Amino acid sequence: MRVPRRAFLSDLGMGMTGMTLGAMLAEDGIVRALDTTTDATTSTGTTVDARASTHFPARAKSVIWIFLSGGYSHMETFDPKPALNQYAGMTFDKTPFANPVHSPLHKKRFRSVPSEDINVRDVYPTIFPMQVGWKKCGESGIEITDWWPHLAKHVDDLCLVRNLWTTDNDHAAENQFHTGRHKLDESQPSIGAWAHYGLGALNENLPKFVVLGGPTRSDTRESIDALYLGPQYTGIPLSLDPTNPLPFAQRQAGQTLAQQQQEYEAIGRLNELAAVEYPEDQALRARIRSYELAFRMQAAVPEAVDLAQETEATTKLYGLDNATTKVAGQRLLAARRLVERGVRFVQVFPSPYGSWDSHQKLKDNHTRLCGSVDLPVAGLIQDLKQRGLLDDVVVVFGTEFGRTPGLELRGGGNTGRDHHPNGFTVWLAGAGLKKGHVHGATDELGYHALGEGHYVTDLHATVLHLMGLDNRRLESPGRKRLDIDHGRVIDEIFL
Repeated sequence: MRVPRRAFLSDLGMGMTGMTLGAMLAEDGIVRALDTTTDATTSTGTTVDARASTHFPARAKSVIWIFLSGGYSHMETFDPKPALNQYAGMTFDKTPFANPVHSPLHKKRFRSVPSEDINVRDVYPTIFPMQVGWKKCGESGIEITDWWPHLAKHVDDLCLVRNLWTTDNDHAAENQFHTGRHKLDESQPSIGAWAHYGLGALNENLPKFVVLGGPTRSDTRESIDALYLGPQYTGIPLSLDPTNPLPFAQRQAGQTLAQQQQEYEAIGRLNELAAVEYPEDQALRARIRSYELAFRMQAAVPEAVDLAQETEATTKLYGLDNATTKVAGQRLLAARRLVERGVRFVQVFPSPYGSWDSHQKLKDNHTRLCGSVDLPVAGLIQDLKQRGLLDDVVVVFGTEFGRTPGLELRGGGNTGRDHHPNGFTVWLAGAGLKKGHVHGATDELGYHALGEGHYVTDLHATVLHLMGLDNRRLESPGRKRLDIDHGRVIDEIFL
């Protein structure tokens, strides 16, 4: 019998054996980095392999990445600006401050998709006053607005970065916040995909990268996508229905566990035969892995998202007893359970797509939305801390851009703010980070991130660094990323 040349070469080392060996080496930290840690036990008592493919000793094992879609107002949340009240109703050029629109930073950090002559975004000149009060909170005295009464109690555990900036002034910025690329540029893998790509597993029965509540719609899938890294590194959305968290992995009616296992084994053998013929097929490799992982997850995932196992006190801490806070509370409590069980990166969308987009009725909108997430997020911080998990987990809380200091006038509006990529605030908490700390600032009106500020990939680089990964050494063969894709680690916020 004649053996095809491709199959012969594949059998010598280019086929499934070679791919499996490569995967095993990567999992053991030999391909992408060095093995710098040892076995560990999770707080659930499960022994896991903590040998991570890290470039240096990691400070954090896992990340909970909380994203509020739509763009919350930095000035009415974590960066209050008294000058907005003092000069309310005046135009920028009537204040004692330099007109921020004339600053070179404006064009540097502003990339409009429409032509510049018809674009009015980001240049509304009439100052809109603060829509909420604020005060200094905690021993650190960090200013937070009155819409965050529960989170304010934990401000001494937070590290605020007030000088973030990005370039997309439309909601494609949701993808830019996660990938680092403007919608007019070539797409790049998301931050969660890079973490998955660079790290070894802590629990082989759960995915490394899980998504709760998202992607918020089809055109935001890039926010969890792996693109050229391969589909096996894409985030896996989970349902919080413990009876059906993985619809794609459910057994058919009447099918036993043994029968399903035989079915997957048969599929696996067929895929291996195909892999010999097509050794470079990324989709096929991902499919093989997905079948293997899906079978293992059938027992692990329902247990991980079964919130009924939690005490009444814990569910109340997250606001599950209140319709206003229940959805966000469920997703954040599930995130804690997942990192507790070894998931590396949990991306949480506590609110629907665009919810925080307050072109009109900002006061009403933010009052309601802050009320829906304030208690659950505060509960997460408290829960992680009391369980000792805040020493191993990094929490990131952000949005795609801020809101304009000026009053939005489109459509006769007089109660809201437009999109504002030139300067806004995110906060972090947990492993390796300073507590009760503010890094960076915007100007007196909240317009520009001062100094160089931090482009969104600086946040990526910082989070990956905490996980033991050097973003500049995370490369995919045959791909060369731009310098801005790598970002700069914000060393100033580390302990």
